Amino acid sequence: MQSECADHMCLFSSINDSIRKSFKRLPTAMEWARFRKYTQRMGVFTQFDNPDTLSLEVLSVIQLRTINEPLFPNLKTLDIWGVKGPSIPFIPLFLSPRTTSILLKFESNLPEAMVASIVTTLPTLCPNIQTIRLYSLPRDSMVTAAISEMLLATNQNTLQEFDASSPLTEEASEVLYKLPSLRSLSVDIERKTLLPSASLPNLTKLTITCDNEDDWPRLFHGATLGKLESVAFFLRSEQIGDFLGTFKRAVLHSSVQNTLSKFYLSTPCSWDPVYSSLLPFTQMVVLDIWESFCHDGCSSRVDDDIVISLSRAMPKLETLGLGGTPCRQTAIGVTAKGLMALAHHCPNLSTLRTHLQAASLSDPLVIAGIVPRARPAASWTDCALTRLEVGETPLPHGSTFAISLALLRIFPRLDYIGFIDEEWGEVKNAINHLKPIIDYPSKQRPFTTS
Repeated sequence: MQSECADHMCLFSSINDSIRKSFKRLPTAMEWARFRKYTQRMGVFTQFDNPDTLSLEVLSVIQLRTINEPLFPNLKTLDIWGVKGPSIPFIPLFLSPRTTSILLKFESNLPEAMVASIVTTLPTLCPNIQTIRLYSLPRDSMVTAAISEMLLATNQNTLQEFDASSPLTEEASEVLYKLPSLRSLSVDIERKTLLPSASLPNLTKLTITCDNEDDWPRLFHGATLGKLESVAFFLRSEQIGDFLGTFKRAVLHSSVQNTLSKFYLSTPCSWDPVYSSLLPFTQMVVLDIWESFCHDGCSSRVDDDIVISLSRAMPKLETLGLGGTPCRQTAIGVTAKGLMALAHHCPNLSTLRTHLQAASLSDPLVIAGIVPRARPAASWTDCALTRLEVGETPLPHGSTFAISLALLRIFPRLDYIGFIDEEWGEVKNAINHLKPIIDYPSKQRPFTTS
């Protein structure tokens, strides 16, 4: 794929130069034959907002020569990031009946009618499409109607991935949530939208953008989601209630409880999640709950009790993120006791982000006293954690060495600390010096910079 992308970049750069500098005419038969030899081999076309890749002059010339045939007759994947208004009419040039994957990211403030016109042509040009990803769509009733019309006209037996940042009509929603081959779905749900119960037997990944916790539960009531592994929520509302409790009530008595392994939630507001609502989801590998920075006071209530209960319930955890970037405004946070519980109960944990009480790590003797006597040190010191996000977590004065030693005792594989407070750079340096002289059960690796 990389080779194909490099080939087409060179090809179009050459054509650009040729048309701009050498002539103002159509290519000769020999020039066009050489060009077609390359375009017939193209299987992937990717443009990352590079204005020099395809000039409008080149597109105009090509359009005249490909009136009755696709430019890329064997193209399977088309990705264009930063679709501009003048280039929209030329998008059909790149599509063919063999194209199965389309990604279009539109620039902001494009005319709604122009975006709608190209969207509705996709099923006709690509009758066996499998992946549709349309980003930065204008929020307009005309676009909603166009996206819905496109979905209704798409081959319902072949579509495997659908991602469109636009609401749908009720008729389109009924079709979308019954697609038999759909594996990945990303939807934008407006408030008071009428939703059907989902029957998506092959769906593994679901992403929902919505206003609040009342917009989406209907999807899960009586749903058929036997393979669902990943759920992500992106909330627009500035207020949030018991979202995790709502999620638990919506899916607890479905097969989702046994299959869900990844849960993501992002909200622009500060809140106090009831993490205990997620304890029944024992197969969790990734739990990442993100909230905005603590601009108006920290809302984090994460402490040892929360972390210990989650670690016991979710022994397969590999990534754990609780709250936004750790700040320096809270007196509440996870202590050495909670970190050791994570290391013991979740040996595969590799990434951790949560508010910490760094002072609890300043005395290695305290760490040693917390180790349960019935368990040898090796049962918790071989935790896989390599990445720790500490943000602005404050450090007690003169505690660099003690905290470095404590972190290595708990997480001997640690090789990255993400920090904002520069004092943590000293901890990073201390760990670099300590690793070669401390013998732990796990194999040590060089410590990287933040």
